[in-house]
Amino acid sequence: MSQAPHSTLDTSALTQIVDDMLNLAREQGASAAEASASTGKGLSVTVRLGEVESIEYHQDKGLGVTVYLGQSKGSASTSDFSRKALSETVSAALTIARHTAADPFAGLADPELLAKDFPDLDLYHPWSIDADTAADLARRCEAAARDSDPRIHNSEGGSLGTGEGTSIYGNSLGFMGSSRSSRHSLSCSVIAEDSKGGMQRDYWYDVARAADALATPEAIGKIAAQRALRRLDARKVATTKAPVLFENQVASSLIGHLASAISGGSLYRKSSFLVDSLGKQIFPEHIRIYEEPLRRLGLGSCSFDGEGVATRNRNIISGGVLEGYILDSYSARKLNMKTTGNAGGAHNLTLQPGKASLDELLRQMGRGLLVTELIGFGINMVTGDYSRGAAGFWVEHGEIQYPVEEITIAGTLQGMFQGMCAVGNDLLIHGNTGCPSILIDEMMIAGD
Repeated sequence: MSQAPHSTLDTSALTQIVDDMLNLAREQGASAAEASASTGKGLSVTVRLGEVESIEYHQDKGLGVTVYLGQSKGSASTSDFSRKALSETVSAALTIARHTAADPFAGLADPELLAKDFPDLDLYHPWSIDADTAADLARRCEAAARDSDPRIHNSEGGSLGTGEGTSIYGNSLGFMGSSRSSRHSLSCSVIAEDSKGGMQRDYWYDVARAADALATPEAIGKIAAQRALRRLDARKVATTKAPVLFENQVASSLIGHLASAISGGSLYRKSSFLVDSLGKQIFPEHIRIYEEPLRRLGLGSCSFDGEGVATRNRNIISGGVLEGYILDSYSARKLNMKTTGNAGGAHNLTLQPGKASLDELLRQMGRGLLVTELIGFGINMVTGDYSRGAAGFWVEHGEIQYPVEEITIAGTLQGMFQGMCAVGNDLLIHGNTGCPSILIDEMMIAGD
């Protein structure tokens, strides 16, 4: 098996392409313009039951440009980096702009907000791994799960993925910024079967900027097996109201719902249950949620956003109070505010962990539901109504009694946020959101 192909364009070449696009836009009559270019490459290998199931190499590139004629805007993109294609792409964007109504809120970011410093966030750690070695690591991961218990009789496979890329963003205000990053992951998904023929599936994974920061294949495989085995002999529970403890892996979805509710597009369209909530108490006082774009090695780190605006570490929730929205330049202008450096979304959004372990949270809960999996998406972001399928474990006297499945948990996000009575110390960062386990005082649990 061969290695993944090398990227064909370096940072200086991409920078020149973006600069050429901006010059072409100016020459063709644009009053302002912004452009971005990127290249990337990667390798993905999946092994199932010890045999290689798939090997995928990818190498891609892309270029996008947005032009303005006053406050009329047009955008176009291409994967062809030839001079002719660049000119045609700019021309296409200008044609769109000429047929677009002027929008008083459109335009480039305010010049004084553009990034001037570019700290090294240590995001680029390429992994020179060939397909044979990748397959071996995925095979070891799956084998650790399959060998851990005879009830693990089947597998959906072990997978290794690695990728790296370079991106450049520039605009006609004189801003030009570059970013190089890498991302590597290792995962395993297995199926456990009990003596009655009942089967349960579960998985585990790890992801990091640097390959040497990943958990070992054996550790990931064993966790995947343990998670599948503990779900055997699941049953339903009677419909009731009780506390619900969200395990860290699924608790991060609650932070994601917060991010959606306080994002500029939802706010100016008034399609969020948190419209006009800035400065209001929406969580208990012990809750702090912060954004940390300048985190070293962070999976969501960046020194500037998609408009070139400088990012900064800040509190979103402090003392339970909403201190900041998630805004790009357009949504900020619609709301008569300033961008928060979030063109492209939030960066490393994190719920500050508490002091209690998961076992201590179970004891605090006493009787209730530990949720380890969420199914479906029954959330109304306008009203905050929340209803999702779930699986997990029923708890009595602070101890897990048995696994449960085919249940629904329901409430409102407003009530769930206010009802976060405790936060665990088990912070899990598997992406752009970091979250520990969360205990909510009461929800409706629908079962039999």
